[in-house]
Amino acid sequence: MKRYRAGIVGATGMVGQRFVSILYNHPWFEPAVLAASFRSKGKTYEEAVSGRWYMPLDIPENVRDMAVWDAEGDCERIADAVDFIFCAVDMKKEDIRALEERYARYECPVVSNNGAHRWTPDVPMVIPEINPEHLGIIPFQRRRFQTKRGFIAVKSNCSIQSYVPLLHPLKDYGLKAAAVCTYQAISGAGKTFDTWPEMLDNVIPYIGGEEEKSEQEPLKIWGHIAGGQIVRAESPLITAQCVRVPVTDGHLAAVFASFERKVSIEEIISRWREYQSSIDKLSLPSSPSPLIYYFDEPDRPQTARDRDLENGMAISAGRLRADSQYDVKFVGLSHNTKRGAAGGAVLLAELLCAEGYI
Repeated sequence: MKRYRAGIVGATGMVGQRFVSILYNHPWFEPAVLAASFRSKGKTYEEAVSGRWYMPLDIPENVRDMAVWDAEGDCERIADAVDFIFCAVDMKKEDIRALEERYARYECPVVSNNGAHRWTPDVPMVIPEINPEHLGIIPFQRRRFQTKRGFIAVKSNCSIQSYVPLLHPLKDYGLKAAAVCTYQAISGAGKTFDTWPEMLDNVIPYIGGEEEKSEQEPLKIWGHIAGGQIVRAESPLITAQCVRVPVTDGHLAAVFASFERKVSIEEIISRWREYQSSIDKLSLPSSPSPLIYYFDEPDRPQTARDRDLENGMAISAGRLRADSQYDVKFVGLSHNTKRGAAGGAVLLAELLCAEGYI
């Protein structure tokens, strides 16, 4: 398999560090450029993250002494030095949007963890096992940018990974409505307990912008391409509440769902356990097998015990049962900085490579 030169733009932040960790010994991708703000330019990566390395393992040896580039000032040089970039910068949304477009116009494919382009009509927002066909919008986007190679593809918000992959195999039962409450880890805010001591022994019932994302992003993922843009699905109707809880990693979701036709508990569990997506045949390095784990035990899934299944790329489910107001209710779990952030973006990049877009 060809080796691809990857740039990590925003490499010093928590998600950037996760990218660095995941790409260590990756069979397809090697980190060729690490970039951050101008304040880190010229420092070694070890120096740039000194005192704020958040990963459980040490800084990988292959990047420890790499010089950090300026993500904005060195944009054109970075685009020339890599085959594509992962983007995980911490900037204002309009600045992220402009920066990602600059890279794309410099003929550099952008695989973004950021939310700035999730609602751009010709930018695919992809969960690879659910809507890989949305990559078909890329030629329309390239036409707009007047590029041959450059484009932007984004992954979805981390919170919806805990329930959308569980609802998706059930859509042909006529999924019409879902109510979701997510219990989200502090790493989703780029924090640890050392940097956010207020979260110890505490729950905060508000995460800015998260509920709108949880209700609307699934509709783009379940949409279709028409007229050079992705048209959102009109259903199911989703209502969400998002809560920050004192957990390091892992987003848990309590889900209630209603269907047009009657479906048994046994049918749903069978759908989950047997679910196969169209990308399974590609044998991508980061693809989990299986994607969905269902637990019969009444106290599973548990965040600490189950978030790292399949290297953090699997989705766990449990407590499926009938509900008095909706048809069924269940619990879902995903690892928010692996499946929900860097790992999901790496899987998306693998799919883009396998399909010839990179």
